[in-house]
Amino acid sequence: MLKNELIKKLHLKYPIVQAPMAGGVTTSQLVAAVSNSGGLGMIGAGYLSPAKMRTQIQEIKKLTSNTFGVNLFVPEEFKIRAEQVESVNQLLNPFRTCLNLPQQEQTEIPSFHHVLETFKEQIQVVINEQVTVCSFTFGIPSKEFITELKQQNIILIGTATTVKEAIENEKAGMDIVVVQGSEAGGHRGSFIDEDNEGLVGLMSLIPQVVDQVNIPVIAAGGIMDARGLMASLCLGAEGIQMGTAFLTCIESGAHPVHKDAILQAADDQTVITRAFSGKPARGIHNQFIADMRNQELEVAEFPIQNTLTQDIRRAASAQNNSEFMSLWSGQSASLAKKQTVKELMKSLIAEAKKMNLNF
Repeated sequence: MLKNELIKKLHLKYPIVQAPMAGGVTTSQLVAAVSNSGGLGMIGAGYLSPAKMRTQIQEIKKLTSNTFGVNLFVPEEFKIRAEQVESVNQLLNPFRTCLNLPQQEQTEIPSFHHVLETFKEQIQVVINEQVTVCSFTFGIPSKEFITELKQQNIILIGTATTVKEAIENEKAGMDIVVVQGSEAGGHRGSFIDEDNEGLVGLMSLIPQVVDQVNIPVIAAGGIMDARGLMASLCLGAEGIQMGTAFLTCIESGAHPVHKDAILQAADDQTVITRAFSGKPARGIHNQFIADMRNQELEVAEFPIQNTLTQDIRRAASAQNNSEFMSLWSGQSASLAKKQTVKELMKSLIAEAKKMNLNF
């Protein structure tokens, strides 16, 4: 039986983590199904209010008695400038015209203080609801938060896109680190080199990180099946995190248009863009990304840009218009399948056993 430190720490049957995809993808059914199948289900709670987060945690507890976790976005300081908001809205208004939306000049954006207070409340929900695993993206929380969570015996997972970021996660007290290769779909978890020009691929990143940290490493980015699992374990990772593979599952809350776009995608169709949120993120190329390509230097930082494009993304979803949606996807999209979580996990484990992995 494969029994490494990661499996023991997280009380898992299999070293498989479902990526915490924010924005409604990680339904209670998806998270619970992963945990019930022996992996680690994760709530992508980055955009959830503390009240909605609490409700979902309580729902999942009714659906599984196994370990599951919550992922939070670490707030980064930002300043709202009226002239920048107006300027970006001018760039976005032609898209609003295409979607029959009203033109915008000034948009109400929550302040950094509000974002920070929400994060504090989210941390309290994790503690009060006795969630056993909490992971972080876009940075490392302050020492005070880490101490508070560790006092409750909550296992902490950080995210890194470089060796330097992985080392910082270990120094700060993270118990485990997810190393995110450039192949990964959705937002880059970078927080030191935020422009992320290095974009290190996963197979290069794993052994370099493993040689520099003592905490267990979870590999993420382009992994869709047992081949990715075996390769990651061979290079020294103790487990894998899969996003796109779970996004197209029946239980996922992703929009049907988003799922279809992934299921029909070719290997070269994903690109990294800042146009939707202000942070680099990998998704399927569409008209919005193409039209914004030359304006990427003018977009606002996260979460300002994310708020400014919200009406566009919502209207596109309501109108089933894939050209203006953020179709986040990893580079291995063409390996995605429409199936249940149980079917995905079952086939992954069966393939791994054929490759002589002793589960």
